[in-house]
Amino acid sequence: MTKVKICGLTEEAHVRAAVEAGADAIGFVFAPSRREITMDAAKKLAAIIPENVLKIGVFVNAPREVLRETYQTVGLDYIQLHGEETPEFIQEVGLPSIKAVSVKEIADVEKALQYDVDYYLFDAPGIAYKGGSGIPFDWTLLQNSGIPKEKLILAGGLHKENVQEAIHRVQPFMVDVSSGVEINQRKDERAIQQFMKAVRDEER
Repeated sequence: MTKVKICGLTEEAHVRAAVEAGADAIGFVFAPSRREITMDAAKKLAAIIPENVLKIGVFVNAPREVLRETYQTVGLDYIQLHGEETPEFIQEVGLPSIKAVSVKEIADVEKALQYDVDYYLFDAPGIAYKGGSGIPFDWTLLQNSGIPKEKLILAGGLHKENVQEAIHRVQPFMVDVSSGVEINQRKDERAIQQFMKAVRDEER
């Protein structure tokens, strides 16, 4: 069964909606973004998330001390790294990690294999920020990539109309959605429910 991560949550109502809809992971953005959240605010939201739902922190080129402090304070399960973090840096940090890669060409996918991490997240290139463009990349670039399916997280422009095709074609471990469950640039409870339904319907 494909896992689902709802990313960029900043409000209690939306966290509760995601959990109630059956999301497997909640993402908090600790990097410059219109979805950025403070450590204290994320800690309060994390307190209402059940233990069986993963809490993932999104960072861009954050110092190792910030990564460790946020991980401990919020109670994260994974750190998701979207910057120019090196394989050596991630090893030094020593936390459960997801390396995010923006995909324009096959070389970007191949670059991910340099990293010894728990999961690889493949995203569309960002516009104003790292990731979060709301536009899918060419999923065929993931074919024959050598990335284990059980470690592959697919992001970038997913929404209720295309997520079933994405799952069918890529067969990822997890799909990651943010703008695809927003209306007027704000998370929407019904959109979250509809996205989750689309994912579960694909698996019937």
